[in-house]
Amino acid sequence: MRNYVCFQDKIEVSKVISVIKDLTCLVGKSSKVSMKNDMMDFIVIKYFGINTRIGKVLRPLPIRWKFPSPDWVKINTNGAARGYPGFATCGGIFRWSMGEFIGAFFAFLDVQTALVAEFYGVIYALEEAQKLGLTNVLLECDFALV
Repeated sequence: MRNYVCFQDKIEVSKVISVIKDLTCLVGKSSKVSMKNDMMDFIVIKYFGINTRIGKVLRPLPIRWKFPSPDWVKINTNGAARGYPGFATCGGIFRWSMGEFIGAFFAFLDVQTALVAEFYGVIYALEEAQKLGLTNVLLECDFALV
């Protein structure tokens, strides 16, 4: 397209888009990579006319709240985003060793990814634990990377 401009003095945007879509489709069809299970990926892949290969669906693990050791506080946090990225929030709950409620927090994080929201949940939880003077803290979240 750059050469086309040198000799013709103009670019047809529709022609550029068509060439990009064709080349992307060609590369995508020859790839053996599977997409993430993400709606944004799906929309982009369909726009370029690439046949999708859905990634392996992970099984959810059953989670049950377990009591921490005596004299410990358990903090459960979570973060989520609506989209990738999208409007995100995080929150957490503090409980004593027998499950008694101490407190909770939540925060709106504007536009972030789910991973960033999870990290903010942990950061806010630890900051709040420090403000409360809690020293024996067990922190749990559901994002393995965090």
